[in-house]
Amino acid sequence: MLVKHVSRVRALYRRILQLHRLLPVHLKALGDQYVKDEFRRHKTVGSEEAQRFLQEWEVYAAVLRQQANENRQNSTEKACFGTSLSKEKLNDFRDEQIGQLQELMQEATKPSKQFSITESTKPKF
Repeated sequence: MLVKHVSRVRALYRRILQLHRLLPVHLKALGDQYVKDEFRRHKTVGSEEAQRFLQEWEVYAAVLRQQANENRQNSTEKACFGTSLSKEKLNDFRDEQIGQLQELMQEATKPSKQFSITESTKPKF
């Protein structure tokens, strides 16, 4: 049973990282780090929490795949990723999780200023 569980976790982890390749660069980096941290943090949780953890990440993977496919089909529009959380889901979160969610939202909505290209005013000869 444990081997099957470990195999399922690893497969899901790999699938999510593969799906992140479809995200814009700044979201990919943020998402990869978040996934690594969360999977590491939940390595030793109990069986019930592990099942819920995996279910939520499987939903995330399915939504991300669907959004990536929709974005590919609507290539003329700006790519859109993410989803709103219901009040019920938010009420299930602990205070620590709400804090993590706020930090994640702030990082994800920061303007992407990784590369700054400025034109030189000097003539090129």
